[in-house]
Amino acid sequence: MAEKININTEVTDFLNEQKHPFRNEIEQLRIYILSSNKALTENIKWNGPNYSIDNEDRITMRIQPPKKQIQLIFHRGAKKQTQPKDKLISNRSKMLVWKENDRAVVTFKSLQDLENGKVELAGIVNEWIQATK
Repeated sequence: MAEKININTEVTDFLNEQKHPFRNEIEQLRIYILSSNKALTENIKWNGPNYSIDNEDRITMRIQPPKKQIQLIFHRGAKKQTQPKDKLISNRSKMLVWKENDRAVVTFKSLQDLENGKVELAGIVNEWIQATK
């Protein structure tokens, strides 16, 4: 039996209206993120799927403007906070592009990218959630 994940139907409806060229990739990424940590909830923020823990935004999918890529923004919420001295997580993944010590971006340009990075992404998601609690 497949595990139940918390796909938000409002997010699905929003995405259906977008007619994004990477719709399949977006859907796959939603499943990967929600499967990697059962405590995450999904909503819409900044015109894209957003993932929160305890009502605190932590990961936002950048799908606008529609391009041939999807980006995940790992952050600590909308409010500017004092920068930590070091990067928030110690993960040395080549997937992570650090913008500040508390903000990083992961870019996917194909379904193959997503497949190749699935396990690594789950590790990043969980390490990020742990570090930002």
